[in-house]
Amino acid sequence: MKTKVKICCISSIEEAQTAIKFGASALGLVAKMPSGPGVISDEEIRKIANSIPPPIASFLLTSETDTRQITQHQKSVGTNTIQIVDELKSGSYEEISLALPGIKIVQVIHVNGNESIELAISISKHVDAILLDSGNPNLQIKELGGTGRQHDWNISKKIRDSVSIPIFLAGGLNAENVKQAIQTVKPFGVDVCSGVRTNGKLDPIKLERFFHAVHSSN
Repeated sequence: MKTKVKICCISSIEEAQTAIKFGASALGLVAKMPSGPGVISDEEIRKIANSIPPPIASFLLTSETDTRQITQHQKSVGTNTIQIVDELKSGSYEEISLALPGIKIVQVIHVNGNESIELAISISKHVDAILLDSGNPNLQIKELGGTGRQHDWNISKKIRDSVSIPIFLAGGLNAENVKQAIQTVKPFGVDVCSGVRTNGKLDPIKLERFFHAVHSSN
């Protein structure tokens, strides 16, 4: 099966159209975060999400940790997928599913060691997919994505082998390393933000090289 590509940090309808033209299966729209790139207003997220044609997935990256706030956030912007970038602190995934039928739930796990494997296994029973990233939610100012750092792909591979739901791989991916990442982890999809950008803007040359590297790995 061909590896899916999610382009994150989409900041405009034009960027969304460009990413889709190159072959993106999913687009990430970053809401308010404690740190990291790509943050846009909920109003912009709603406009961009409304412009994305099916079957392209529109991911709301939310840093909310309460199920009611997560539910309200999705309803306010209208994406078809929620990417929860922090640990769920109150409520349950089941409550989100009941409140938002048909909306996919993707939980981010920041791979900082082997403890991430057990966490992924336990969460995998409750969500539609897991996204493995390289943030650090334990810092005073949380890193919840967009770090541009690579984590230990061997741990990601163990997670991929231990769960039955789709795995997205993120964290420092670019045209130079994504082929090796795919061959090592064999994820359902890869997720990239800074690796296809120049001065914060989507770069068609980097996009073309990235997609070529992904396609050559399958």
